Amino acid sequence: MPPRPPSARRFGARAAALVITGALAAAVMPPAAQADAFVTRPTAYVDPLIGSANGGNTFPGATLPYGMIAWSPTSTTGDQTSTGAANGYEYGATRLRGLSLTHVNGAGCNPGAAGDVPIMPFVGDVTSSPSADTKDAVYAANFSHDNERAVPGRYTLGLDSGASADLAVSKRAGVADFSFPAGKPANLLFRVSNSLNGSEDAEVEIDTAHRKVTGSVLTGAFCGRRANGGTNNRKSYYRLYFSASFDRDFASTGTWKDGTLAPGATTASGGEGYATGADRAGRGSGGWVGFDTTADDDVRMRIGISYVSQAGAEANLRKEIAPKAGVEDVARAGSRAWDQELSSVRTGGGTDAQRTTFYTALYHSLMQPNLISDTDGRYPGMDGKPHRVTRGQGAQYSNFSGWDQYRAQIQLLALLKPRVAGDFAQSLYNFARQNGGVWDRWVHVNGATHVMTGDPTAATLATFYAMGVRNFDYEGAFESLARQATVPHPDGVSDAGCPGQCTGQRPNLAQYLESHYAPQDVCHCWGGAAETLEDAVADAALGRWARLLGRDEEADAFDARGRWWRNVFNPEAGDGAGTTGYIQARNLDGSWVTPFSPGSDRGFAQGTSATYTWMVPQDVQGLADAMGGRDTAAQRLDSFFHKADGSWSVKGGDALRYDPTNEPGIHAPWLYNALGKPWKTQGTVREIVNTVYGTGPRGLPGNDDLGTMSAWYVFSALGLYPQTPGSATMLLGAPLFPAAVIDRPQGKGITISAPAADATHPYIDAVEVDGRPSDRSWTDARLVNRGGSLNYRLADRQNTGWATGPAGLPQ
Repeated sequence: MPPRPPSARRFGARAAALVITGALAAAVMPPAAQADAFVTRPTAYVDPLIGSANGGNTFPGATLPYGMIAWSPTSTTGDQTSTGAANGYEYGATRLRGLSLTHVNGAGCNPGAAGDVPIMPFVGDVTSSPSADTKDAVYAANFSHDNERAVPGRYTLGLDSGASADLAVSKRAGVADFSFPAGKPANLLFRVSNSLNGSEDAEVEIDTAHRKVTGSVLTGAFCGRRANGGTNNRKSYYRLYFSASFDRDFASTGTWKDGTLAPGATTASGGEGYATGADRAGRGSGGWVGFDTTADDDVRMRIGISYVSQAGAEANLRKEIAPKAGVEDVARAGSRAWDQELSSVRTGGGTDAQRTTFYTALYHSLMQPNLISDTDGRYPGMDGKPHRVTRGQGAQYSNFSGWDQYRAQIQLLALLKPRVAGDFAQSLYNFARQNGGVWDRWVHVNGATHVMTGDPTAATLATFYAMGVRNFDYEGAFESLARQATVPHPDGVSDAGCPGQCTGQRPNLAQYLESHYAPQDVCHCWGGAAETLEDAVADAALGRWARLLGRDEEADAFDARGRWWRNVFNPEAGDGAGTTGYIQARNLDGSWVTPFSPGSDRGFAQGTSATYTWMVPQDVQGLADAMGGRDTAAQRLDSFFHKADGSWSVKGGDALRYDPTNEPGIHAPWLYNALGKPWKTQGTVREIVNTVYGTGPRGLPGNDDLGTMSAWYVFSALGLYPQTPGSATMLLGAPLFPAAVIDRPQGKGITISAPAADATHPYIDAVEVDGRPSDRSWTDARLVNRGGSLNYRLADRQNTGWATGPAGLPQ
């Protein structure tokens, strides 16, 4: 049965927006713009469904920049303890079991994180426990993408059952209009325990007199159900509270716990645990409210959430959404908020497809970090206690996938939104102080999840400071991070959570400081070679930060540690075809871990030696020297991006070549600049931009990883890319658009002019920086920190003479 229009009583003209009759592409594609016109309403070019297939793991639901609430579908493929994909939504899974209040953008652990409190509009009588519906055969519904529409801040969906939902949000609250078929049983299920990873506890309370449903879920466990994290992270670290109020009386109520249904009841509690499949099936609790649709088939719900308290959820709703505001009102405000945020980069020219890809990438990049503090400034600390934001701090933020974000997303945040970046830096410092001085590498809400490897927070905060971010306690943060990098912690010799979620944030630091590398056989980490490279990047960034702070002795020490990558570079390691010199794991006694193959991941984390060998952005000249010189390194880099027959290999799937779906090698196309062959950066980046990214659900190459892959595209389309963590230096490439303006909130902006930019002009012929000709393929910190202009003369062929002089190469 197709979805039917909502009644005219409330919806009126908005009916057309709720019941979608065409494909999403038609809804989001804006009219063609003049080639020289700047985009004035960027939300018209955002398609939140980009990345919802092909393993991008994005979600299409309603959210605002850095918002706490992210109201989006939880899909199902027939297992209530799992979902269609990481983070709850996969374009090919067109069966829904609820619209959940929280989500994480693009994280790769399936089923991801959050997905708290799925709310399901159900057409039919509730005659059995929804938790007992372990196959999602009854209390779920199919839908068609023809009846789905996603725009920034709003999500609408018509279900095959005849029910429909129209959602719009503020930062911590939302409004929904639900429509049901007239004369049929109409219920809203609050599946309070059914977070994506399960739950330890949950509760629901129905207040019929005040038309309210309130409750909470105690959950966490991000990545805790994956094989290489084990039971170490099957634990709770946050409780999400919600308060929902309605515009009409309830016709019926009920609750359930596990397999027991309680019609007429108004309270229930009980969690599901953190197992999966049969070990969790049939457990959980929730409640429902029913409505009489004889004369009125639509229901309006207002909801607020909080990580602090029930009162906080209600206050957030009260302060952010006016009492009589409807979906249209909230959606308009959300669209304005997104237009303001996305207008930080204004582009001119380009095709509609390029603009859609670009502004959706910018949208995904600026979805995080996410608020966890209430409107009164209170938030849950990493110690499990309530705290209040520090003086001068605008908000407490979280959701930091450090291993991913430190390579591109945090640089974009610092460039475009330094105030948010500073508050985020202070937030991470607050967490560390609440966590015994330990900075966790992957923070979800207020939980230390330990996911991935290395010390990405050091690289992140050093980059923030280098790029001019100052609104955080940078002296205290530096001292704390330097202490973590120099003083061993007992957790560093624990194997708990290894390999994917090792508890130690600087694993076996005492041995690392003695050996000058992470020995594979005693490293207590994911992989000794990867850990060494990650720590070297972090230490080099700390050295740059120390230098800027005038702490030269510490700067010298960390600079030296930034070159310890050389201790896992084996000049004799080969591919069997004549190429030698690869990163390789070592044992404590100094021996190389064997057998060795460049395509092996032994000693590495989510990558191979062939990829990690290039992960030395802080010392590219040193890497080139180790390989036998810049020309030899460039030839090897050619083979990294091309097959033996010379054809491109940039889409992934080859263990010996470039993988655009994961982070360790995403900077590699930009290394040619330092090797004196910048035209190869230009050609390679353009090939990736044209073939790996695009419009439609498959428009991202892989996990967006909290905006990282999207940020890579934003930078590449602008013709800029951050050289290395801890620096404000930008590498130059060929812009995709004829014109762009980057509005810096403080001071002068950055203007980019490339009049000839189009599909046939992917190469740089000449560049002016602030009106002066430049023969360097990079800019120093002044462009980022003071603003300026870049004027490009682009060409249809390679200029092999520009920016090739050895004295002017980036380091």
